[in-house]
Amino acid sequence: MKKIAVFASGFGSNFQAIIEAVKQQTLKAEIALLVSDNPSSKAVERASAAGIDAFTFCAKDYAGKAAYEQAVLAELQRRKVDYIVLAGYMRIIGKTLLEAYPMRIINLHPALLPSFPGAHGIADAYNYGVKVFGITIHFVDEGVDTGKIINQFAFHAEPDDTLETVETKIHQLEHKYFPLVINDVLVSSE
Repeated sequence: MKKIAVFASGFGSNFQAIIEAVKQQTLKAEIALLVSDNPSSKAVERASAAGIDAFTFCAKDYAGKAAYEQAVLAELQRRKVDYIVLAGYMRIIGKTLLEAYPMRIINLHPALLPSFPGAHGIADAYNYGVKVFGITIHFVDEGVDTGKIINQFAFHAEPDDTLETVETKIHQLEHKYFPLVINDVLVSSE
């Protein structure tokens, strides 16, 4: 069984969806580690509640990205992690992790890439007035949301949709499809 590490910075609702999918065996993987750059995040609480090890760090405590990524990499290697899954991790992945996990870092983005990359994909798409919203699951490369697309899922906006209702619909897509696509990637790599 493949081992994954989930990286999350905040609330961790997608991390929770991954935990549930592993329990239900719709995602056939072992969650070996949660990595968070926010030691007080809800994601860390979720890991603790699920009995999953967490490695937390504060970027400012390190000399730079390479230094904290080296510390993260040591934790991943110690646990023999096969894939990294980014679920609301709000840092750009650097060279240290990209070189150690080529085409083995999976990200979830709350917009239909290549449109609306970056940290505010939902709001950017909404404010632009798009009629089709969705999510993109892709491999991570050195760019910001530029890696090879694995899959996308979309829905048409309703006339009465607000930013809040769109966000809710996006989260529903994420929670439903992200674990399934992760599983597909893991199965196809065997």
